[in-house]
Amino acid sequence: MSPITDFKTTMGKKIKKIKNVRLHHEGIGLLTYGLTAFIAISLLLWWYVDTKIPFWGFVTVFGIIYLIAVNFFRCPKRYFEEDTENIVVAPADGKIVVIEEVFEDKYFHDKRIMVSIFMSLFNVHANWFPVDGKVKFVKHFNGNYFKAWLPKASEENEHADVMIETPDGTGILCRQVAGAVARRIVTYAKPEEDCYIDEHLGFIKFGSRVDLYLPLDTEICVKMGQATTGDKTVIGKLK
Repeated sequence: MSPITDFKTTMGKKIKKIKNVRLHHEGIGLLTYGLTAFIAISLLLWWYVDTKIPFWGFVTVFGIIYLIAVNFFRCPKRYFEEDTENIVVAPADGKIVVIEEVFEDKYFHDKRIMVSIFMSLFNVHANWFPVDGKVKFVKHFNGNYFKAWLPKASEENEHADVMIETPDGTGILCRQVAGAVARRIVTYAKPEEDCYIDEHLGFIKFGSRVDLYLPLDTEICVKMGQATTGDKTVIGKLK
């Protein structure tokens, strides 16, 4: 392959990747109001303050914060291109912070493998359904706002539980957990509705995590510290 052809191929992939990214509707209002305030304050500083230092200082600081917010509310179009039967995909972008056997005493009352994904401010915060199946119930719990990577955050922080039953009757619990900064968990899942990999389960505004509770015989395909891509990374394979 010639250098020119290789360059065209690389650029084509980058352009396609950019086209597949849009802003999530959860952030449209916030970003619009923020941009309006940014422009208004900038104009006031430019017109009514003699020295331009406050203007450039404000533009720099607010501009960086605004770009971080835009990056946070990205919503890429993704599709899992393999067979989804018995597959558990990552419900979120982030990093694996927990893989351990736990006793889940709220719903299953037995041991499960808990896999947790921590999302930083720089990750996409849209959440996807981890498996194909039917939503059995959705429950929201108020709580504290400990740092999302702490073990107690899963139980004591504000969280939303989505129980999904796969076609063969296996129960999978997906838990959206608020973090120290997050103050709003949005869940689109509805009880008794069919759900599929590639569909959005919800959204969590600012730093947070998502927990999965899987059967003990699940073949886990990730490791601690591994980066995940929502709707792409295979977390495990159900027996």
